[in-house]
Amino acid sequence: MENIRRLLFTALIFILAAMLFSWWRHDSEGYGLSDFLSGEKPTAAKFTAPEKSKLALDELPLISRLNDEFTKLSAAVLPSVVSVTTKTVRPGEMRWHPFFGLIGERTQVVPGLGSGVIISKEGHVVTNFHVIEGVAEIQITTNDNKKYPVQILGASPDRDIALLKIESNRVDFQALKFANSDEARVGQIVFAVGNPFGLSGTVTQGIISARDRHLSDSQMDYLQTDTVINPGNSGGPLVNIRGEIIGVNVAIYRGDEGVRAWQGVGLAVPSNEAKSVVDSIMAKIQEGTKNAAGVSGTTGKGYLGLEVSSEPVEIDPVWGTSRRGALITDISPGSPAAEAGLRTGDVVTKFQGMAFRSPGDLLQIIRTQPPGSEVKLEVIRNNKMGDIIARLGTRPDAAP
Repeated sequence: MENIRRLLFTALIFILAAMLFSWWRHDSEGYGLSDFLSGEKPTAAKFTAPEKSKLALDELPLISRLNDEFTKLSAAVLPSVVSVTTKTVRPGEMRWHPFFGLIGERTQVVPGLGSGVIISKEGHVVTNFHVIEGVAEIQITTNDNKKYPVQILGASPDRDIALLKIESNRVDFQALKFANSDEARVGQIVFAVGNPFGLSGTVTQGIISARDRHLSDSQMDYLQTDTVINPGNSGGPLVNIRGEIIGVNVAIYRGDEGVRAWQGVGLAVPSNEAKSVVDSIMAKIQEGTKNAAGVSGTTGKGYLGLEVSSEPVEIDPVWGTSRRGALITDISPGSPAAEAGLRTGDVVTKFQGMAFRSPGDLLQIIRTQPPGSEVKLEVIRNNKMGDIIARLGTRPDAAP
């Protein structure tokens, strides 16, 4: 009985509170509890959107025109910028287990991202060397989302520039021309276009912040820019307001090594440096086509005729060279390697002055070189180091 009295008392308090609230809200706007209890339907809330913008375009003619010009520039440049996707094969290391003996880890395929810019109607593409260094596979995706295989025509590791060729019969690729980077001025408006984090067709705008910047002990000059550059932008163009390539985006300067994102300082290879690399590569290709006796002028089919151990050779730092080398286990008779004087047991430590991560990377680099090219290999033989010059032939399975 006591519980029933408590329940009735609670209900009475609730009813009195509702009546008091209803009286208090009697002259107030809105929909309250008493309205709901009395069965009244809520009225529609008012929503009045503004009919006009705060400012008309004719009130801001300069900004309006600048907005249109930036849009026009982006539309003109984007069809010439490509995404570069790569795959790098990292062989599993061999290690000795006390119970199971020699154990080999699984081979890893590591994807990579970068950008590039088309510089000819035939599909020549400029990108960074570090984007394609040591990769096993390269694919280019154009702005219209078409995918193409490519050939590596040549590269300059010290300038971090590589020249690729899209494998296609098309001769109507939209290309950009090089500007004269000697005329670049601090404060000049520029745009970075590329593939940051895999987001293709990204355009960011800024200025040239400084000239003649250096990375570590390199003597190469860079253009500094505050355009937003992130991983994946490497190899993409830095363009001026005429849609010309003023630089090739190469790196992010990181004051805080723990932060990989953009911190306001980007670096680009000046266009004159990139153009000199392209001109040099094209000149060598044309010379090789004219003068190589019995050798095809087709690029990307290089051959030396050597076999190497799948396991890298660890090089003692006392040699002052790369930390890993490739042990030659066999040489085909009459091959370019044999004619150059390479021998079984030689350890190749560098190719064209470039170190490599694994013997497989060395073979891949050789395959991507143009036949007829003269190349230099750094070799350790009989506890002595020296250089051997060889001329690449055409890979037998690629011969016409």
